Amino acid sequence: MAEISLKCSCGKVRGLASNITANSGTRIVCYCDDYQAFARYLGREDDVLDEYGGTDIFQITPSQVKLTEGAEQLRCMRLSDKGMYRWYTACCKTPIGNTMSAKVPFVGMIHNFMHDDGTLDEKLGPVRGYTLVKFAKETLPIERKQTGFPWRIILRFIYKLLIWKLTGKGKPTPFFDSSGNPVSKPHILSTSTKS
Repeated sequence: MAEISLKCSCGKVRGLASNITANSGTRIVCYCDDYQAFARYLGREDDVLDEYGGTDIFQITPSQVKLTEGAEQLRCMRLSDKGMYRWYTACCKTPIGNTMSAKVPFVGMIHNFMHDDGTLDEKLGPVRGYTLVKFAKETLPIERKQTGFPWRIILRFIYKLLIWKLTGKGKPTPFFDSSGNPVSKPHILSTSTKS
């Protein structure tokens, strides 16, 4: 199993994602308007989103993620008071990933935080699917268009979540404290600033 170095753009926040294989997680590109809003919030649309507005994500467990430097730079925002926790660095606004809660053993790591030494595609494997393509900014190439609901991706996600929950893969986590509270108080984005 491989390890992936984690690093923000300025290098103040560093870490490691361990036990990574193409089958240990799920690589997708999501075109949802929430990821696009997150990129806009950070002022990083140009390097977070692809040319169609998609974000390359690798879904793994929080226990696979360890921050070794700069954990005090960790920040959190939510698009609504019940939305996902979206993590980034205060120092250079590098997106890290998104989580649901301390009880859900899941983090969608965003490609910008994964250091690419030239072997990242080999370690993560191919993109398994393209989701919420109706929010794409441009007309997608035919190979990225889904026909109907992406059931394969959803069923894989549910299966992984169940296994991760049963095997206790939600801890340790760099995102929540021992009481289940986020380590950084989330900034709630008002609806007026989403677009």
